[in-house]
Amino acid sequence: MEIGKQIRKHRLDAQLSQEELADKIYVTRQTISNWENDRNYPDIRSLVLLSSVFGVSLDILVKGDVQTMKEQIDAEDIRVFKNDQRVYLIMLIGMVILPMPLVRYLKVWGILLWLAWAAVSIWWSLRIEKRKKAHNIHTYKEIIAFLEGRRLDELEKQQEIGKRHYQHFLIELVVALVGLVVVLLLRRLLFGF
Repeated sequence: MEIGKQIRKHRLDAQLSQEELADKIYVTRQTISNWENDRNYPDIRSLVLLSSVFGVSLDILVKGDVQTMKEQIDAEDIRVFKNDQRVYLIMLIGMVILPMPLVRYLKVWGILLWLAWAAVSIWWSLRIEKRKKAHNIHTYKEIIAFLEGRRLDELEKQQEIGKRHYQHFLIELVVALVGLVVVLLLRRLLFGF
């Protein structure tokens, strides 16, 4: 984080000791030292007083921190989204592969186990959809851009908004076909025709 460096730089530029700065913003010298050494961070009131004493805007005073925090948040969001995708892929593969062996060897218990697996898969997909909605990503191109840590420009965004309806229809069609195949396989497995 940059706030400690910024405070120290502006304090030295203003030719103030830690004690003098502390007196001007109504805190202790130790508090100033802690801020400058990144042990803790000033509250909003202190930031406003610091910007006033230094004669700089809050934006200039904390800009480095804001950018660093944004990058850390973005990196964390991307990491979580990628992990969710991996888990969901495993869940989907399990939904396709598991029904036959489970029903064949465990009969009714296999069906119940598969239904539990399907319920968790659906819950996981809703979790991913919630994350996508929070970051306003819907189409494949938007997801790829998000995973690369970038945003689409305004023209690309408008083009992708136009594609959303078609992509939703295609996704629903594929899900319906996969569901039909699974039902037919289960019927054949259970009833033999």
